[in-house]
Amino acid sequence: MEALVASLQAALAKAQKHSGNSSKPPSSDIVKPRRKPGKKGRRRKPKMGGQPGHDRHERAPFTPAELDAHWLWYYTECPCCRGKLRDAQELGRTIQQVELPQVPVQIEQHTAQGQWCPKCQRIFIPTLPDELRKAGLVGPRLTALVGFLKGACHMSYSTLRKYFRDVLGVTISRGMLRKLVGKVTDSLADPYEALCAMLPTEDRLNVDETGHKENGHRLWTWCFRAYLYTVYKISPSRGSEVLVATLGKEFDGILGCDYFSAYHKYMRDFGVLLQFCLAHLIRDVKFLVEHPHKKNQAYGLLLLADLRRLFGVIHQREEYASPDNFQRALEKARRQLVWDATRRAPLSREAYNLAQRFRTNADSYFRFITEPGVEPTNNLAEQAIRFVAIHRRITQGTRGEDGRRWCERIWTVIQTCSQQGRSVFEFLCAAVTAYFRSDEAPSLLPDTS
Repeated sequence: MEALVASLQAALAKAQKHSGNSSKPPSSDIVKPRRKPGKKGRRRKPKMGGQPGHDRHERAPFTPAELDAHWLWYYTECPCCRGKLRDAQELGRTIQQVELPQVPVQIEQHTAQGQWCPKCQRIFIPTLPDELRKAGLVGPRLTALVGFLKGACHMSYSTLRKYFRDVLGVTISRGMLRKLVGKVTDSLADPYEALCAMLPTEDRLNVDETGHKENGHRLWTWCFRAYLYTVYKISPSRGSEVLVATLGKEFDGILGCDYFSAYHKYMRDFGVLLQFCLAHLIRDVKFLVEHPHKKNQAYGLLLLADLRRLFGVIHQREEYASPDNFQRALEKARRQLVWDATRRAPLSREAYNLAQRFRTNADSYFRFITEPGVEPTNNLAEQAIRFVAIHRRITQGTRGEDGRRWCERIWTVIQTCSQQGRSVFEFLCAAVTAYFRSDEAPSLLPDTS
């Protein structure tokens, strides 16, 4: 009976896993866990919108150079006595208005005029520029707009076709839109490959992976986030061979990641330094806190208190008199956590698995203490991969190699431009224009000068 109760408790605890106490995504929560009632005296959650005491934020007005027209409104006669008026120093209300032109596209025709030479007795027809012939029906900026709407705005080909027809007043087929997206894909090849080549040289990287759909098959999207750029790669594998192919066998930086087995194998085979995500560890500890077994609950509460103490030291970093005092406080909190995790674990499978992590990989959980600039969590990679998860839910994945290549490159451009404070659309315009002219593509490499 005791064995049966223990097995039922384990099955119940496994069934009660959700995004708050495990690595399961929030979308897998069929029923959201009920929030615990707040403590008395705790400050209420503020209402949405502007808060009392905060400065008001208003957009800066357009400069005179940015205006296309300036209208001055005035009376032709006094509205009271119908007399003549003179201009005064006082000005009334000013409204700046942005409007969409009725015809937002410009349609051009380029014709090669044949010319007869009486002396040579021949007709000569000039060759149109390569950029015109390569672009075809749609010019570079409009081609870049198609890529922007398809990638950054998650538009389908049907929605793009409606946008062209109803807003731009141009009828265009889905096949032509597909060709335009292919041109944008080709224009991003060199910037994308340059970032891929730079990944093995980074001192710190955060890595995460998520599922990818393609015609009923499951692939994996890998996200490699550096300080000023991010690279996405879609692979049929979730194993360590992707890390080897992308970062190489001699990667000398520190990899921030979760506790997935592929990272363990990469660390074990090639001696790579890892920083395991403490946020994932906290969720695993919360699972023990909610476990039916009383000893697991007590063990989880003990570790949760130690983790809170550790993060309390991190959040109060500015209050320490010197960096040495801060490091000593961090080290003290780390030793207490490792001691409690390894020496006070109860005799249960769940507690043993968690204690074993600290026995074998304690250094990889606390590398941020000894290595400056290393984040204790993998939040950077998880934030970067959230855009991919949204895109996957809206578009339902890809259909082939061309779609995978498009997703890898446009996602990389969108996230990297966001990190560098650049305009995604302007970069796409520059890349497409350079592609049509057979010039060197613009670079996504960060400027470290």
